[in-house]
Amino acid sequence: MSFMTTMKRKAVLGAAAMGVALATLVPAQAEEITVTHWGVLMYGAPYAVAMEKGYYKEQGLDITGVLTSKGGGTTMRNVMAAPMPYGEVALSAAVAAINQGLDVKIIHTGVRTAGEILWVTKPDSPVKTAKDLDGKKVAFTSPKSVTDMLLTMVKDKHGITVDGVSAGGIGGGLTMLEQGAVAAAPVMDPIWARVQNKYRMVFAVETELPTMVQTVGVTTSEFAAKNGDKLRKLIEARRKGVDFVYANPEETAKIMTKYYDIDEAVALQALKNLATIKYWSAGDFEYDGMNNLIKGLQIIGEVKGEVDWSKHADADFLK
Repeated sequence: MSFMTTMKRKAVLGAAAMGVALATLVPAQAEEITVTHWGVLMYGAPYAVAMEKGYYKEQGLDITGVLTSKGGGTTMRNVMAAPMPYGEVALSAAVAAINQGLDVKIIHTGVRTAGEILWVTKPDSPVKTAKDLDGKKVAFTSPKSVTDMLLTMVKDKHGITVDGVSAGGIGGGLTMLEQGAVAAAPVMDPIWARVQNKYRMVFAVETELPTMVQTVGVTTSEFAAKNGDKLRKLIEARRKGVDFVYANPEETAKIMTKYYDIDEAVALQALKNLATIKYWSAGDFEYDGMNNLIKGLQIIGEVKGEVDWSKHADADFLK
């Protein structure tokens, strides 16, 4: 081999080595995920932990922020339109999108229960149980909402008549309760953690109704086909976040104050409340809980017929 040939070969090898070295130094591209009601409701606690503790970076991902909305179809549309179409949305919103023919793939369970939702009344109220609401005005947040569905299911279970009143939100319902316009109103954490010394619980969904999966992780079939490893890493980082939330509620509460507009004591009480009902799923599908939600959506006319999960839910990314 000539001297010049040897030098050229060394130059090529050196350039290749330099390219590999530079590739290892290039950081992962900064990206955002989507989480429904981020910074307001408790769905997002594992994601806050995963960012703060570096679980995404451990997976070679640079998740710098969270896109969000007030839930429902808006969050679903945010996921579909995002540069990285992955996020956690209400199962009801995912099913609605599927029924509209949108390309939605469900890839993990998020929040596995609606058991944190409860109806409360004033401490001096004669209303003690769900049956005591017979013939009375009771608040829910908005028509066709989860609280509308749950109130209808509890009413049907006990065979009582309830005059449901749309309050426009949790705060509106509690205001109506204070003014005596309704006998009971819905509440959930972290709001319940803030006001539980002010009101008395009438009934909790956890003890009245079967488990219903509330949120799921979703993406598009196109993104899933090309980014399977990335989705597995996203799910794994979240799973580590879930494990941390359950094992370290005190530190989780501190972390949440960085990402949520929430007092640390309120966050800690909410975390403890939710831990008792195993609120966050590590990701595995719970088809009974998913079907229970579909039954509720059928009752309020939001879904017709069954959902074939084999076509729309893919557990491969959990492996």
